[in-house]
Amino acid sequence: MTSLNIAVQMDPLHGIDITGDSTFALMLEAQARGHRLWHYEVPHMWLEGAVLQARVKPVTVQAVEGAHFQFGAEDVVDLGTMDVVLMRQDPPFDMAYITATHLLEHIHPKTLVVNNPASVRNAPEKLLVTHFPQLMPPTLISWDRGAIKDFRARYKDVIVKPLFGNGGIGVFRIKPDDENLGSLLDMFFTASREPLMVQRYEPAVRKGDKRIILIDGEPLGAINRVPAEGDSRSNMHAGGVAEPAKLTARDQEICAAIGPVLKREGLLFTGIDVIGDYLTEINVTSPTGLQQIARFDRLNLATVILEKIEAIRAEA
Repeated sequence: MTSLNIAVQMDPLHGIDITGDSTFALMLEAQARGHRLWHYEVPHMWLEGAVLQARVKPVTVQAVEGAHFQFGAEDVVDLGTMDVVLMRQDPPFDMAYITATHLLEHIHPKTLVVNNPASVRNAPEKLLVTHFPQLMPPTLISWDRGAIKDFRARYKDVIVKPLFGNGGIGVFRIKPDDENLGSLLDMFFTASREPLMVQRYEPAVRKGDKRIILIDGEPLGAINRVPAEGDSRSNMHAGGVAEPAKLTARDQEICAAIGPVLKREGLLFTGIDVIGDYLTEINVTSPTGLQQIARFDRLNLATVILEKIEAIRAEA
């Protein structure tokens, strides 16, 4: 395979957890396969005319805590001259994120952007999933307080969360006897003009929220994320603990339903969340879980992703 020039659009490298970060795993694998890496952050990218440029630094990485990366001299490059851009900055999925997808459309697919920026923009995690209502728990997306209160009256025990949030931030469980829903809505709608997602609480979350990794639409690995005691959130950013997991028949059914859509839309690396028998989110922006699956199952999905990228570039 010819060596590829891969630009990684992500958050600052100094702040990542090298034992858990999926982007770092992809960078290690790309480097091991002989590809050249550049790093930049979204604010260091600009469009002049039709040329998308960025202030980048060549980078080498190693799995050594505190010395996990080394930058070369900064340079300004036309991102259209790169073979691949890995769009791996963390959400929130706000107008800055959306703008970045518009800019990257100027170079994709001549430069392969993973994931397809137009599809990322059109498929935020908590909205793409609503196209599969038969797979989901009862769910409401609304600004309307009356609709939200009626939904809560019907399902009693509900989860309320920001539509474009991440990492479990702003996720609340409202139990049947909880009197704080009105105040919670005041807080959300004062701070944001965005609607809220409300879902029926699934008690199965106490046994874990399964993250299934799909590569080019195929389910290839999973972990279970168990909430910390006294917390309804399973996100690892919120204290959830990862443990090994296997795919059930229901998991396979869910993946068979959504996989062809993900493949068609160029969403090469995705992670879905399944609680019990229900699909709750489809993560397309910056999915995680590669390192945990590698530890539990001795399965290096970073290799599979890089092989897919290499095959696409070889056909270009």
